[in-house]
Amino acid sequence: MALFNLFKKKKNPAEQEPMDLDSVMKKFDRESNTRVWEGKPKIFVNCVLAVFSLFCLYVTLVANWLDQIRLTSFMAFIVFIGFLVFPAKKGVQKTNHMPWYDILIMVVGTASFLYFTFNAMNIIQQGARLEVYQIVIGIIGILTLVELCRRCVGLPILIVAGVLVVYALTVGLTNPQFFGRLNLLVSQLFYSVEGIFSTPVNVCSKFIVVFIIFGAFLERSGIADFFIQIANAFVGGFSGGPAKVAVVASALEGMVSGSSVGNTVGSGSVTIPLMKRTGYKPEFAAAAEASASTGGQIMPPIMGAAAFLMAANLGLPYSAVIVSAILPAVLYFAGIFISVHLEAKKEGLRGLTKEELPKVKPLLKKVYLLIPLLLLIYLVSSNTFTIQYSAAISIVAVILVSLFNKENRITPKRIFESLAAGAQGMITVAVACGVAGIVAGTITMTGLANQILTGIVALAGNHLIIALFLTMLCCIVLGMGVPTTANYCIMAATCAPILVRMGVPDLAAHFFVFYFGIVADLTPPVALAAYAGAAIAQSNPMKTAFTATKLAIGAFIVPYVFALNPAMLFIDTTAWEVVTICITSFVGIFAVSAALEGYFLRHMTWYERIISVAGGLLLIYPGIVTDLIGLGLVAVVVGIQLITRKRSTVKA
Repeated sequence: MALFNLFKKKKNPAEQEPMDLDSVMKKFDRESNTRVWEGKPKIFVNCVLAVFSLFCLYVTLVANWLDQIRLTSFMAFIVFIGFLVFPAKKGVQKTNHMPWYDILIMVVGTASFLYFTFNAMNIIQQGARLEVYQIVIGIIGILTLVELCRRCVGLPILIVAGVLVVYALTVGLTNPQFFGRLNLLVSQLFYSVEGIFSTPVNVCSKFIVVFIIFGAFLERSGIADFFIQIANAFVGGFSGGPAKVAVVASALEGMVSGSSVGNTVGSGSVTIPLMKRTGYKPEFAAAAEASASTGGQIMPPIMGAAAFLMAANLGLPYSAVIVSAILPAVLYFAGIFISVHLEAKKEGLRGLTKEELPKVKPLLKKVYLLIPLLLLIYLVSSNTFTIQYSAAISIVAVILVSLFNKENRITPKRIFESLAAGAQGMITVAVACGVAGIVAGTITMTGLANQILTGIVALAGNHLIIALFLTMLCCIVLGMGVPTTANYCIMAATCAPILVRMGVPDLAAHFFVFYFGIVADLTPPVALAAYAGAAIAQSNPMKTAFTATKLAIGAFIVPYVFALNPAMLFIDTTAWEVVTICITSFVGIFAVSAALEGYFLRHMTWYERIISVAGGLLLIYPGIVTDLIGLGLVAVVVGIQLITRKRSTVKA
């Protein structure tokens, strides 16, 4: 990036240490562990990927196929390109090499899905009466998807799915014969639209794919670098500027990206060295970037693709979901921004000098880069076109807008690259959705969801706060190492019904489990975003993860707010209620963040921190009485800070 090179020149040569960002991505992001293709094989693979993107656009925008045909052909393509892209294990890959067994698995797995595609009508008419060879084909298809998931997603979600499948085959299903249970399981998971081909894959093939392609085009328009530069121009000069740049840039990038690790490495390669250079400790620098980048998963309009699934699960317009997501996301980023500001004040850190800051006028001339994103938001929120057509129009807008940008003009070659990159980006999401369908399908057919729901509700009694706490623990455990999209699918099937049973509105319940599912990227022991940031900052990974968890305190508080008072999500509320909850929540998050940092106007004593936390939590908890008590406690801390600071100034 140009901005990175600009600052790199000003560094002390002794401080310059080479950082292989590709190795960081491959270590912490399975999507980056790909085969190495060069020359003609690379052209062939990219052609296959580009054709798949065009196939998805055609099926989504033009074709009117039967769901079983559309979904099975989609997954057949995913299996084929998945094995072309992802090797069996991590490590150094031979150039232009694909072992015979990978070719065999790829061909047999693709054929198993295509068998369903070309025999869809007959299979539908058969129902659950499957022949032995059909059961074998179904098992091959499921195992192929599982192996591809191991390669590009990871083991955590497979462990969950594996345990549930074993449970179904042993005690979960009532059929006394093992073959009967196997027949029923394969029929449900492979030959119906309630397993692999259920809502997650359906939404992925219909909506998410177009947005992933849109993101690939947008990335090549140079908007990510523009976000970082504009953030530098406006907040880089303030105290602790580079950390504030990380927060603002990550919030902006989160609107088009759904990968916490990708965001951390992408913008962190610029912001983390700058934070260290201006005086932030390595652990804090890495944690600030990781917590801000993880926030990209909850930032509308994309939300790591979970917004589409949430809309489909709840039967709500997509625009309603993203509007409800705005205020919680702003509060989350506000909490991080406050923390990095207080850390800078506590340590006496400066911002960037005028010479280091990008000029505003040249950047404002590139504001047209935002047109495709603003157009997308307008089209989606106004319901002018369907979601997929809105994304397709926005792709065209990206190409047209890029014509005015000499540095990142989207030429025919870049169109080809964008289509190929979009297809590669779909693999992990589609595979995760498929395995999430296995999880949801198994839970549904065994009735396990009701048992979990009944157990937690009984344990919580009539106390909603206890049910929220227990659900939070379930979400964090189940969400460890699981990609955002699959993460939400699992949470929606297992944990959201618990809160709905306790009286939480559907949308608030789904947002609650979604938030606590994704914070696993920050919380130890599986804190991939924090570990990726630590690799760039060369800091202690575990200390970085704990610091990131502290900075992301908003993600642990905000969900309780909208679960207890859905006004934050604009559910059955008035403008006055929204204004009130915004003010009290912002003050509450500020008080809690100050207590965790141990600094406000000066260093806080232990009792000031306790009072501040208590006051902040009371402000966040909805209610007039709690708000008044919380304001009183925070006012006490502010008063003490003002008096003691004045005394220390007089003595000095």
